[in-house]
Amino acid sequence: MTSAPVALSTNPFDDDKLHEECGVYGVIGLKDAANFVALGLHALQHRGQEAGGITAYAPEVGFSNVRRFGYVRDNFTKASLMETLPGELSIGHVRYSTSGSKGVSQIRDVQPLFAEFAMGGCAIAHNGNITNAEALRKELIERGSIFQSSSDSECIVHLMARSIQKNIPERLKDALRRVEGAFSIVAMTRTKLIGVRDALGVRPLMLGRIGDGWVLSSETCALDIIGADFVREVEPGEMVVITKDGVESVFPFHKAPSRFCIFEHVYFSRPDSIIGGQSVYETRRRIGEELAREAPVEADLVCPVPDSGTPAAIGFSQESGIPYAMGIIRNQYVGRTFIEPTEQIRNMGVRLKLNVNRALIRDKRVILVDDSVVRGTTSRKIKEMILDAGAKEVHFRIASPPTQWPCFYGVDTPDRDKLLASGMTEEQMRKHLGVDSLRFISLDGLYRAVGGAARDAKQPQYCDACFSGDYPVRPMDKIEHGFKLKDE
Repeated sequence: MTSAPVALSTNPFDDDKLHEECGVYGVIGLKDAANFVALGLHALQHRGQEAGGITAYAPEVGFSNVRRFGYVRDNFTKASLMETLPGELSIGHVRYSTSGSKGVSQIRDVQPLFAEFAMGGCAIAHNGNITNAEALRKELIERGSIFQSSSDSECIVHLMARSIQKNIPERLKDALRRVEGAFSIVAMTRTKLIGVRDALGVRPLMLGRIGDGWVLSSETCALDIIGADFVREVEPGEMVVITKDGVESVFPFHKAPSRFCIFEHVYFSRPDSIIGGQSVYETRRRIGEELAREAPVEADLVCPVPDSGTPAAIGFSQESGIPYAMGIIRNQYVGRTFIEPTEQIRNMGVRLKLNVNRALIRDKRVILVDDSVVRGTTSRKIKEMILDAGAKEVHFRIASPPTQWPCFYGVDTPDRDKLLASGMTEEQMRKHLGVDSLRFISLDGLYRAVGGAARDAKQPQYCDACFSGDYPVRPMDKIEHGFKLKDE
């Protein structure tokens, strides 16, 4: 009897990464705005590959909404589909699920979410995670709310429905004052494009301009793709309401010190984006320089683990004087899954995605630069490939501190006991991975590379909870389920 084909992941290396949260995008004041949103979402695809959705509004047809599983390029490039999304106002979302039905993807969880209120329709796209969503959901259900999805974002819709405010921006403010956690939100009504960030500014949101139109985006790279000019970042705790008359700005939340996610600089954001006035690429290159100063080692080559380790590897090479080389080559043409029924071929899955440049590596002492170590399975596979290619020594240099704590602000992180660094010292991890040396950049070193100053222990400049265990917002839902904070 022949066994059924099995879907083999061709992202075995990506499976051991912290997965990006989501990406949000919105356009107002441009004909066929949904087409621009599709382009923007394509540029934000790195932030979520599971599913995407677009909502548009045109006075003659009302609200239109399309949600699909898979890549933007496979869904929102068809003219026949895009013609169903007319209008000069549109928002979109790309998703990697961080809450809701784990392991069971359902179309009802794909955003934007849409609701019809007494004063008109509203669509919402959310990047982040609501840390008190379970408590809110229980309260709302007990008061009669009927949920249609398992997404934490739907709590915002039901809170808006229960608000007594007279317009949608005011109801959104009301709802978000009840919400804890991290959020960057793009929303739309029939006439307004709305952007809002939580008071700590954990997740990014950018404001752009193109002709007579305005754009909201998770990153500046998605402004570039449509030729929009970057205007500024939406500030922590700010709500912008954009109409044909311009941009209105309000600050509806209590002011708090900014705690932007430092891992956006390390891994999540695209290297061609600008955040905090800094080039992400240049920041990652400086991280590599700092890492070379903190953890020097004698070697023949500095090689990145593609693609996220590349800028840091360049910086490490420049600072150390050790030649930079592409010792690992990434196959750009492999999709996310490869159907192959035989066990023998399934075990070769790693090599479908990456291959070692044997002629370059043989008889060399190799420094491999990667952005992070999560479970450690990736690092072990890469080490084995490098040794199989004839390397004399393998040294790992990691462009972030050890990931010891899960993220509860919109990043899909394993449970703490699955994080390699949570239960091992650096030396124990080195032995576990079987490499000649292993060093991580220090937290102070990362701060210096990103912002020019060491970490302020009393008031950290960034959210670095995944490294430090210092959570700027208590993850109440997780605590209710027994999660212990660092000092408890």
